[in-house]
Amino acid sequence: MYLLQQRSNTPSQTYFKHTVYGLRFLLKAEGLPYEHLHLPAIPKQHKLPVILSRQELWAMLTHAQLLKHKILIGLLYGCGLRCMEVRNIQLQHMDFDRNLLRIVQSKGNKDRYVPLSVHLIRGIKKYIEAAQPKQFLFEGNGNPQGKGFDGRYSQRGVQWAVKTVARQAGIIKEVHTHMLRHSYATHLLEDGVNIIAVQKLLGHANIESTMEYLHICSQPDHLPQSPLDKVFALCSRSGK
Repeated sequence: MYLLQQRSNTPSQTYFKHTVYGLRFLLKAEGLPYEHLHLPAIPKQHKLPVILSRQELWAMLTHAQLLKHKILIGLLYGCGLRCMEVRNIQLQHMDFDRNLLRIVQSKGNKDRYVPLSVHLIRGIKKYIEAAQPKQFLFEGNGNPQGKGFDGRYSQRGVQWAVKTVARQAGIIKEVHTHMLRHSYATHLLEDGVNIIAVQKLLGHANIESTMEYLHICSQPDHLPQSPLDKVFALCSRSGK
């Protein structure tokens, strides 16, 4: 409460969170329960996800210079995967006969299946033939004997690839891996896919998490038209 009263501006979530963590560490060091201090909660800022347009996604796919990066972006968007999920893909998880990808023990320790694009399957087969991965689809370049190396493409490597390709494609948005997942969910809803089906494809435990995308998807049949469009339509015909 002191922070809220003494600071001229409301502390940021990061500042407040680090302060709370420090106090909790102190309590733990002193052998005191967390309840010993009554820490005020800071309200969460509700921000809608930022997504990429279909044109921007196509630009990323066409500007990616490496086949590995094309497939990586295709999976993140085309299957709505989290960064961890795309790194965990093993060769045995892909069912090309049924056009399905099995996501194993993801968030919440749950498995799920997502559809694979036939275009993506064609690219994956070409990539496997060229890269010859042994276990994971995307293998890292680290030292096999190095500490923490498990054979997978690193999280930092995935993030770097997405940001690099977005820059090469001339996208001015601050693109990150999860933005591709946001775009996947939003575009499915715009295409008329049932929200329950989208929830299952995303692996959300609660429907509330999926409903967030209803606020940003564009459904022309249900959204009002901007009055500026009508001004242009009426005045351009009359020559005014």
